[in-house]
Amino acid sequence: MTFLDLTRRTLLAAATTTLAFGTLAAPALAQTPPGVLIVGQIAEPKSLDPAAVTAVNDFRILVNVYEGLVRYAPGTLEVAPGLATEWEISEDGTEYTFQLREGVTFHDGTPFDAEAVKFNFDRMLNEDHPYHDTGPFPLAFFFSAIEETQVVDDHTVTFKLNGPYAPFLSNLAYPTGLMVSPAAVEQHGKDFGRHPSGTGPFKFAEWRSNEAVVIEKNPDYWGDPAGTQAVVFRPITDANTRVAEMLAGGIDMMVEVPPTSLSQFQGDRFKVVEQAGPHLWFLILNAKDGPFADKAVRQAANYAINKEAIVGDVLEGTAEVAAGPTPPAFAWAYDAALDPYPYDPEKAKALMAEAGIAEGTELTFYVTEGGSGMLDPIPMGTAIQADLNAVGFDVKIETYEWNTFLGEVNPGLEGKADMAEMAWMTNDPDTLPFLALRTEAWPDKGGFNSGYYSNPKVDELLEAARVATDQDERAKLYKEMQQIVHDDAPWVFVANWKQNAVTSDRVENFSLEPSFLLQLEDVVKN
Repeated sequence: MTFLDLTRRTLLAAATTTLAFGTLAAPALAQTPPGVLIVGQIAEPKSLDPAAVTAVNDFRILVNVYEGLVRYAPGTLEVAPGLATEWEISEDGTEYTFQLREGVTFHDGTPFDAEAVKFNFDRMLNEDHPYHDTGPFPLAFFFSAIEETQVVDDHTVTFKLNGPYAPFLSNLAYPTGLMVSPAAVEQHGKDFGRHPSGTGPFKFAEWRSNEAVVIEKNPDYWGDPAGTQAVVFRPITDANTRVAEMLAGGIDMMVEVPPTSLSQFQGDRFKVVEQAGPHLWFLILNAKDGPFADKAVRQAANYAINKEAIVGDVLEGTAEVAAGPTPPAFAWAYDAALDPYPYDPEKAKALMAEAGIAEGTELTFYVTEGGSGMLDPIPMGTAIQADLNAVGFDVKIETYEWNTFLGEVNPGLEGKADMAEMAWMTNDPDTLPFLALRTEAWPDKGGFNSGYYSNPKVDELLEAARVATDQDERAKLYKEMQQIVHDDAPWVFVANWKQNAVTSDRVENFSLEPSFLLQLEDVVKN
């Protein structure tokens, strides 16, 4: 029996043992086979072309099939060698030269070399490239600083940038920078996303729409062999159904366990894992018009909201209270000396009185029903409303589904709302503040600074950090920025999410990564 036959049989067995959520009778547990890891995903992937997708859900599959020139070192967001063994940066920060690993082949048997690297970036960035139409490539702007990709020799490639750009290496480590087989793209064209070919420890086996994506151990992998023979990614869109499948034994692993369900996985049959990541859940405050145009009132909002209670009661401990605009997962850039605003409603009232805020001042608060990176947004919004009302505001919530919400918030809050929920997950400490805190990032200038915050010193620090190639210097600049932004309080800094996952007791060597990706090459399934 082949592993594809085995995984098909496994899926059929799991389907027949799935419990209806809330069933009281004890289930007859499914028994997934050894060597085959069944993962419950939150959705069907859009594509298996890493340059064409944006969702973490898709990237969790792709990082096991593909590799990039660099990768995140295990357990960190630090950049480490991948398909490149080493690199040099020119003194002016505008040229990056990579030495490529020799003897690596794509899953289709074609060589990985400098020409393949050039093909990958030219395909994304050059509209006249013959395979640019295999896109669109929504995150290609991560590499917009590239002016030219030069093949020096078979195993040496140089990127010439239009200026120094410090996040370049971390962007290369992001899944958008994973290397695809040029031959496979040429063969399948726009259908490449259904016929992926990379260099990773697993290779693509099959994709049955709305049922499973199956990847198998790559016997010709250049590195240490994968610990399992196959991984099956099953799309189970309803969180309660995923929980029921996990309890019934139909899947071996699930990520993003609802906080209210974690208690069901106590005991010897399961292992629960948590990992802080580069996530920030915050409230955008309208600093252009209305009460929050006054810094003291923005600070008052930070004091008025009981973030510890939100983290403990609403999120049930699956997050940590945020101190500022930079998540602590970016350990090298994070200012650990920065303390979160404490819960102090009396101080909030005093600041409001000094600012002349009258009792019953109305605030319009945009809340979403759910979306990317959002953490129980309606219960959180309701808790925030209650805290702000308790210090004298009169908060009116307006609720929107995710895409409508973005259509209201991203163009800016001016003349519409005083505050809005928001969440970001990023791969570099530059990304969120550069796109959402600079003056030049106001919505009418093409950015995501929907609250119109502006501080010339913050602008100066972010511009300097973006071109500083020395990491210690970048860290110094980011820490100074965090201190200013913390004091200016353009946002209410609410929480940094701790990603969670649960596995069966038959799964070994699994750990979550700060990147929120699933690196499964070392996992063993007994």
